[in-house]
Amino acid sequence: MFRRLIISILLAWPVLSLAAPVSVIGTRIWPAVDYTRITIEVNSEVTQRVTILKNPDRLVLDLDNVELNQTLKNLSSAVSPSDPYIRQIRIGNFKPNVVRLAIDLKAEVNPKVVMLQPAAGYNHRLVLDVYPLQDPLSNVLSQLDKASEPVSTPPLTEPATAIPPAMAPESIPVSPPAIAEAPYEAPLSNKPATLNGQRLITIAIDAGHGGEDPGAKGANGSQEKNITLAIAKMLKQKIDAESNMRGILTRDGDYFIPLHGRVVKARNMQADLFVSIHADAFIRPDARGSSVFALSEKGATSASARYLAKKENESDLIGGVSINTRDMNLARTLLDLSQTATINDSLKLGKHVLLKIGEINPLHKGTVEQAGFAVLKSPDIPSILVETAFISNPEEERKLNDDDYRNKLTDAILQGIKKYFAGNPALVKNRLAQE
Repeated sequence: MFRRLIISILLAWPVLSLAAPVSVIGTRIWPAVDYTRITIEVNSEVTQRVTILKNPDRLVLDLDNVELNQTLKNLSSAVSPSDPYIRQIRIGNFKPNVVRLAIDLKAEVNPKVVMLQPAAGYNHRLVLDVYPLQDPLSNVLSQLDKASEPVSTPPLTEPATAIPPAMAPESIPVSPPAIAEAPYEAPLSNKPATLNGQRLITIAIDAGHGGEDPGAKGANGSQEKNITLAIAKMLKQKIDAESNMRGILTRDGDYFIPLHGRVVKARNMQADLFVSIHADAFIRPDARGSSVFALSEKGATSASARYLAKKENESDLIGGVSINTRDMNLARTLLDLSQTATINDSLKLGKHVLLKIGEINPLHKGTVEQAGFAVLKSPDIPSILVETAFISNPEEERKLNDDDYRNKLTDAILQGIKKYFAGNPALVKNRLAQE
């Protein structure tokens, strides 16, 4: 028996040692002011190690049993000169069966790495998020609101534990930096929180989806994340043109933000309202019309509302969120707080916006619907989600890509907001204790 066992192990050993290397099938870099994300899509899970090195600042990412193919090598040329955190990436074989990515940095960072399971058409994804040590939102706040007390804005993730330094791969060739346009836009707001001694009403404008999460796709190839960002930017311009308002964007470029991160950003910027912009798809291509949603604590008001909420709440799965203790505690805090008064205000806001949108586009439902949208779970900010039109309907997809329709739509949303404040004046907001 023992002899047969030894023979079996010896026979199996060559097979185990000759396991096929993992193949890289796609690489992407998503730079933004908030953080830079590196995504390596592979055909199976990868064992990896991250090392933080100093003087100069750099990260080392070692990948075990990964094929060094051209797709992976192309990652070096994908780095933008305007990336706020990454200077360049050098890629090479560090030792047998180990590929090393040496990432030269522009500042001290707080990296976080996670292996994502296949989801929404993606294969396995190794995601490296490069966060700054200093949350950039803190700098924005100090510049735009100097007259107010400073806001301490903790990062949304736990600090990474530095792995003991290792020898940098100096033999890895340096790839020349790519020439590319900046992938991100202006700061969250270019208008101060106060003007002539008066506090401005702050509207948080949330462009749905982004980065790894494209959202719904239209029949002619439009992506929801691009439509929502264009509409959000146009709405911000109109709000900023108002003498007593300013708009802030939860994202101003093509990158992913977790759903709860959008809520946290709006609260830290002392938003008076939160408006999330979407252009979703439905199971039938003939579904049409605009809708406005508020949060529900007791279940959805219709089957379609429940379906759309389920789809929107899957964004974190598609975009890739690594849940840590802080995130879980934050989510629990937001969920546990009483939201009855806020939901009532959200319904009032939604009614005014829906009536105005109904003047320029047919309504999918004539009333504000409710469902458990995670992005609307702010305990103290009236929040609505606007489905501008169904991108899955070819006719409405054309509208969503038309500047004239976008102009009318954003005018309607703004008029609804102003109508809401006419009956519900904005109150002085106290600084909120951070979770």
